[in-house]
Amino acid sequence: MRLTILYDNEVWAKGLVSSWGFSCLVETREVNILFDTGGDGLLLLRNMEKLCIDPGIVHIVFISHGHWDHMGGLGQLLAVRNVPVIVPASAATGKAVPGVRVTTNSAELYPGIYTTGELGGIEQSLVLRAGKGLLVVVGCSHPGVGNILKKASEYGRVKYLVGGLHGFDQFALLQDLDKVCPVHCTQYRQEIADRYPEKYIEGGAGKVLEF
Repeated sequence: MRLTILYDNEVWAKGLVSSWGFSCLVETREVNILFDTGGDGLLLLRNMEKLCIDPGIVHIVFISHGHWDHMGGLGQLLAVRNVPVIVPASAATGKAVPGVRVTTNSAELYPGIYTTGELGGIEQSLVLRAGKGLLVVVGCSHPGVGNILKKASEYGRVKYLVGGLHGFDQFALLQDLDKVCPVHCTQYRQEIADRYPEKYIEGGAGKVLEF
């Protein structure tokens, strides 16, 4: 499994552009999932082009929550690659839209790939089997990292956490993880790095993680 950060506040790979927001591509044997679309679809597509990632390889878009910096680029992405979209109920339009699947509860989306369901009435996270554990990808962790990890752990042991952690400061909750890559809105990134140097992975647009 490979995860490539496409859109972030920081840049990892030379030639890419940073902006407030988050998006990453998760490539698995079953399906390629675009997790969130950042705030600017053109910037997202330019970064993908710089990384030699063809939008045509995307099978589905998974939106964590409805804030502009996570789904602002959706329309421009769909204009070049019209694929199904999975959104939490709080980000839905309120009416049935072809190609849009609205989620509320935890569910298996594909074999070994799950949504936590909409937690806290605002956000869902993506959970994927990675080896003998689980990878959890989060947007901003608005429902709380502890709540997200607890829900995800219903499917097994969480080993990896990637995404925005917002104001999360309950660092002991990361004790049992193997790796954590805090990006985007994470306020206490340096504190996490200092406390868990062996677990911490620096993010940024263009960073590629293998699981």
